Amino acid sequence: MSKRDYYEVLGVNRNASETEIKKAYRRLALKCHPDKNPGDKEAEERFKELSEAYAVLSDGQKRATFDQFGHAGLGGQGGFSSEGFGFGGSPFEDIFGDIFGDIFGGGGGGGRRGRGRRGDDLRYNLSISFEEAAFGLETKIQIPRHHACEPCGGSGAKEGTSPKTCPTCQGAGQVRYQQGFFSLTRPCPECSGEGKIIDNPCPECRGAGRVRGKRSMSLKIPAGVETGSRLKLSGEGEVGAQGGPPGDLYVVITVKEHPIFQREGQDVICEIPVSFSQAALGADLEVPTLDGKVKIKVPAGTQSGKVLNLSGKGIPVLQGYGRGDQLVVIRVETPTHLTSRQKDLLEEFARESGEDVHPMGKSFFDKVKELFG
Repeated sequence: MSKRDYYEVLGVNRNASETEIKKAYRRLALKCHPDKNPGDKEAEERFKELSEAYAVLSDGQKRATFDQFGHAGLGGQGGFSSEGFGFGGSPFEDIFGDIFGDIFGGGGGGGRRGRGRRGDDLRYNLSISFEEAAFGLETKIQIPRHHACEPCGGSGAKEGTSPKTCPTCQGAGQVRYQQGFFSLTRPCPECSGEGKIIDNPCPECRGAGRVRGKRSMSLKIPAGVETGSRLKLSGEGEVGAQGGPPGDLYVVITVKEHPIFQREGQDVICEIPVSFSQAALGADLEVPTLDGKVKIKVPAGTQSGKVLNLSGKGIPVLQGYGRGDQLVVIRVETPTHLTSRQKDLLEEFARESGEDVHPMGKSFFDKVKELFG
């Protein structure tokens, strides 16, 4: 049985943001998690389907590949693996740590809070030219973001001092209390869920453990990207709070419009104007391509809209082999601002031609006559 579209599985549109995808997954996965539906095979399969969809759509590079090639671009696997639903070290750990910690009595969430929070993911919008999108490029970008405070080494405590373990939660970052039959956990009010207390904050970062700055980095854009393509740079997002791991950076590509070329899949479309005489008599023309100018032969009697194919002159296949074609669309220009001599010649040409030299026109008017008399 063929797999469902991942966007359909999560119930989001194709332009959904990372936050919308994450919220949709959390909401649906909470309903059919195996721990809440023991022995329910249908719920288990539904949970696997949701998790596979989220594993792809939450990953910038996998999502871009899926958007362009569908399931075939992912080898039909989607990059998801689950062994007994053990999500340690995966993106699911962040999502379910808080949800199921509250439902099932804490789980491992408290320990993670005490070790610091993961940094936020960042988005960087990069605008590139049509040619750069076709052939790829290496460029440098500057990302405004936080980085670990140097004076305190990211601890948030003044140099020469160190944070102390919160006496209320014993470093867990959470406190547990009983409500009826349920054991619930909440962030510790004493340390605000950090698990540690800083008596002497660092004057540079004021106890945050990080300061604002800019990060310069080299970025390699692969050949064949298009508007909406996303590149994921793991660990290049915001630095984590209190020693937590950094987030990721997502570079979102926008390709500028080209004055001559248009893109359709892997093919490049280029419209070439030719004169009436060139179209009627035929001509040898030079046309632009992404690789420079090439000569083409316009056959005699070419009609406006005829497409000539230049094989292998299109866009390289993203993360693959080969290139598309360039489609040269002929546009016959009707002459304007004629001189008296030109008008006389055209009138003479019309008298000499008759209807037989216009088979397309004759066919059209014959059909009109048959329909309307």
